[in-house]
Amino acid sequence: MSGKILPTHLERRATVYLRQSTLKQVHEHRESTARQYALKQRALDLGWQLDRIDVIDDDLGQSGSSAAWREGFQRLAADVAHGRVGAIFALEVSRLSRSSADWHRLLELCGLANVVIVDEQAVYTPCDHNDRLLLGLKGTMSEAEQYWMRLRLEGGRMNKARRGELYFWLSGWLRVGRDVVAVPLRAR
Repeated sequence: MSGKILPTHLERRATVYLRQSTLKQVHEHRESTARQYALKQRALDLGWQLDRIDVIDDDLGQSGSSAAWREGFQRLAADVAHGRVGAIFALEVSRLSRSSADWHRLLELCGLANVVIVDEQAVYTPCDHNDRLLLGLKGTMSEAEQYWMRLRLEGGRMNKARRGELYFWLSGWLRVGRDVVAVPLRAR
């Protein structure tokens, strides 16, 4: 057991939080989903009883750019604030949030409620200044990564457009008798 996990943490619940940005990722990247569900075993290995482990997977297929529409994240933050959670398990902190504001609010709540954050490699204590610094940097990098991904995708689209190879589907409507049906149109 990690020296950072105390009996007071084990008395409260362990929450495994799962998130992937799009439903396409959920369906096409099943290994990531499986690795996230496997964190339940990590909680067992670190000392939590099976009946004290919750899995929040409401946010699978939801972007981490804001907590506003992520019910699972909101429930997690509320449980932390009410002292029900002893540890949060996530594959990596970017699964928790891509927004620095949301991330730092959760980090502050975890520090106040003495909640540890656990990923595949380590256990972090937001009450410890070194761990808090590292978690803060990871959260900032996660937000920046979202920006960099957007730049790469847009750069790729622009490059294809310059070569005349950018294709996309437009929705069109076609009247067939009395019915109106959607018809995908290929545009260049």
